[in-house]
Amino acid sequence: MQGKLLLEDGAVFTGRLLGDGNAVGEVVFNTGMTGYQEILTDPSYCRQIVVLTYPLVGNYGISPQFMQSRQAFVNGLVIGELCETPSNWQSEESLGAFLIREKIPCLCDVDTRAVTRHIRSAGAMKGILVSEDASMKEAARLLAPPLTPDVVAEVTTPNVYTLENNGPRVVVWDFGIKKNILRSLHQWGCDLTVVPAFTTAEEVMALHPDGIFLSNGPGNPKDIPEIAANIKKLLGQKPMFGICLGHQLLALAMGADTYKLKFGHRGSNQPVKNLSTGRVQITSQNHGYAVDEASIERLPLTVTHRSMNDGTVEGMRHEDLPVFTVQFHPEAAPGSDDNTYLFDEFMGLLGKED
Repeated sequence: MQGKLLLEDGAVFTGRLLGDGNAVGEVVFNTGMTGYQEILTDPSYCRQIVVLTYPLVGNYGISPQFMQSRQAFVNGLVIGELCETPSNWQSEESLGAFLIREKIPCLCDVDTRAVTRHIRSAGAMKGILVSEDASMKEAARLLAPPLTPDVVAEVTTPNVYTLENNGPRVVVWDFGIKKNILRSLHQWGCDLTVVPAFTTAEEVMALHPDGIFLSNGPGNPKDIPEIAANIKKLLGQKPMFGICLGHQLLALAMGADTYKLKFGHRGSNQPVKNLSTGRVQITSQNHGYAVDEASIERLPLTVTHRSMNDGTVEGMRHEDLPVFTVQFHPEAAPGSDDNTYLFDEFMGLLGKED
């Protein structure tokens, strides 16, 4: 069946539509050459329509071991060529079969370079995936409602659970955490207690943690001020490490500000400079918001990492408290493990007197 991607500014891109139903969401692009399964199951993409810039997608299939959450959270996928016959010893099903099973509409045979150039120029915006014969009235009906902001509530764990170990106890605040982050923290020796996003500061401290980890997640950090308020209560009580949404929420808790990027940073090939070493690291990223550097100049915060693409803040450290953050994913290791030193730094803070 033929279909189309219709953006709210009127731009239209056509292709072959795989799966039944329509999709509505913010249209964003990812520049990674691999990792489509991780992208589809990363909760940070909740309710978005993701455009993959790499032209061939699905060639190594799908394997359960690479799932990053309990389900796929994207609303739709836009790609160039869909590989129908994957070849990989770990593959258990094709990408097409996975998309149909997860009820994710996919628009194939699209000039994704043209879509990406349009988004880079006009900015990320709402869009819909519909069949080619969908009427303008139907398209207008789908585009009319505003995107709802309650994405963190959708992706967070509904219940507290633990991953036991013999190391320091870390409370993981789950705003939409990827499984690879939990694996990394566990492999570093942490005893993990994972709690829902709207757990209170008092409930976190009742678990007697040695440290607190603030996870990645979707959406605008300003849509969840109650979480930032709970984080603020814990500043100075225990070492804290935040990534992505956790980085942004910690910034808000410490009195800084955040803003929406024009089209975000999404991909496994984002260059970031470590300002303490001068080295440029290749990082995996997925975010549409950033910390306003001007807002931290009056605060006891030091910028530790900076994007080489647009100069935005990619990491911070508190000058007095055992608190640090990064905007990227240190566990993802896109081609190297240059960024896993951040877990060593966190481990070094655990158990120390504040």
